[in-house]
Amino acid sequence: MKVFFINKKHIIINIILVILIVLLIFLYFSFKNSNTLAIELSKNSFISSENIEKVSELTKSDEKIAYLTFDDGPSKVTVRILDILKEENVKATFFVIGKHVEKYPEIVKKAYEDGHYIANHGYDHDNSKLYKNSESFKEEIIKTDEAIGDAIGIQNYCSHIFRFPNGFMSPGNKSKKKEAVKLLAEMNYTYIDWNCLNNDSMKKYSKEQLLNNLKKSAKNKGSLVVLMHDTKDVSDSSAILKESIEYLRQEGYEFKNFYDLLD
Repeated sequence: MKVFFINKKHIIINIILVILIVLLIFLYFSFKNSNTLAIELSKNSFISSENIEKVSELTKSDEKIAYLTFDDGPSKVTVRILDILKEENVKATFFVIGKHVEKYPEIVKKAYEDGHYIANHGYDHDNSKLYKNSESFKEEIIKTDEAIGDAIGIQNYCSHIFRFPNGFMSPGNKSKKKEAVKLLAEMNYTYIDWNCLNNDSMKKYSKEQLLNNLKKSAKNKGSLVVLMHDTKDVSDSSAILKESIEYLRQEGYEFKNFYDLLD
């Protein structure tokens, strides 16, 4: 009969090695998914020319990637949207209005902690204030950054990405927008519009109509920057968000946010 002796010292060493390996794997994925590794969102950091080009060329890509973006929040509707995004394991980008951030800071904090990108949409969403003069434009950006920073606990916050109210592509205030682009560059910002939408801000649509609007807008396109709103001032995108995500997945789209784009 053979007798086997177990070396307790070797067992302890093996257990320690296993624990260390598990810990290293955990730390790797924790840092990999960390927002701060993608880009430092601070006025002390700079958005590179390469990243600016990535943003400007985004919608020209044939790669089937969908960037969900929500404008004009936060609002009480944002909570429902965050719940759906978590259920679907989708990270989005929220272009927030500064005065609304001050009203619902806890919602912005939750969105940030859930891994969503918090971007700048101006303080008032009022073009008469935004384009009054250069100082007024800068103030709209700065006040919004400060509100976001206070909400999420980051001093000198800067999202580096701005979306013009109504979009840069809209016909109003064209000359003033061109000047504003220069100001954005001085403030270490770039801007982005969209190439896909469900028209939730245009008029009151049913759920089916919103989804059909999205399908038509996404047809025959590669990468999508999808415009929706986390409000229900006109139509409520939260009511059709789950179905919209399912449709885009069926069409072969992978979901990302601007953390994945910038480095």
